[in-house]
Amino acid sequence: MAPSDRLRLTLLAGLLFRPGWGISRGRVSQEALTPHTRFVVYYGTAGTPALYDNDIAVLDSDIDGAVLARFAPRTLLLGYLSVGEVHKGRSYAAEIDRQGMLLSPNPAWPDARFIDVRDPRWKQRVVDELVPAMLRRGFRGLFIDTLDSVAFLEQADPAEFGGMMLAAADIVSTIRRAFPDMPIMVNRGYALLPRIASEIDMLMGESVHTTFDATSESYVRVSADALRWQLDRLNEARRRRPSLKLFSLDYWDPADTAGLVQIYAEARANGLIPYVATIDLSRVVVRP
Repeated sequence: MAPSDRLRLTLLAGLLFRPGWGISRGRVSQEALTPHTRFVVYYGTAGTPALYDNDIAVLDSDIDGAVLARFAPRTLLLGYLSVGEVHKGRSYAAEIDRQGMLLSPNPAWPDARFIDVRDPRWKQRVVDELVPAMLRRGFRGLFIDTLDSVAFLEQADPAEFGGMMLAAADIVSTIRRAFPDMPIMVNRGYALLPRIASEIDMLMGESVHTTFDATSESYVRVSADALRWQLDRLNEARRRRPSLKLFSLDYWDPADTAGLVQIYAEARANGLIPYVATIDLSRVVVRP
């Protein structure tokens, strides 16, 4: 048995037998999740009291271990993993750049560069290094981001980036095979869902009802067409996998309590488990 296989078995044993909220053999318990499940996405560094009042917490995978240690065992901690991009601040960014895996910067986030997910070294790093490192730190599940970036590249230039979506889907499937009982949440990634819906437990829509407009520097409602499009994608995914739990991450001014109340009500009415945040995700916005 390879050392990486022994590590996975050890980590899985911890997942299977740790007492925890909403986990049945490591996967998400359907009965435990309701529209009023307390859910947060937070990429800050401080362990504020409001952070710990949640059932599911999506956190930056590099967050200080002391912050992680203060969570109650019932809280499902999901570590952030960017599959389609890497930020220059990640400890492994320079190495994979030297290996030639990094592509151009994301125009919307210049500090992040697209990854050629077709390179087998990236899948190996994700499965053998990045995910196990998160589990060792105390995370019990995974939050997968930037699958939309993969779809964007292939759809924009199929000649150069053909096979990117298939490769990204294979990464998700390989993670599932390596860690069969680990809860997995995906942010959007709608173009890949026909291939990965059966591999994940939770799907999150971002900016479903509201978002931040960079031009006006203000929080705004999305258009009716944009709202319907994203709800259709989310519900289509649930039709593919009826047990899939759906979440939403919206952005709004935390001082507007009435606005927050309305967004939460709308999200729950649409069958989603919601969280409303500031655009930088650096503070915990208390539910109204």
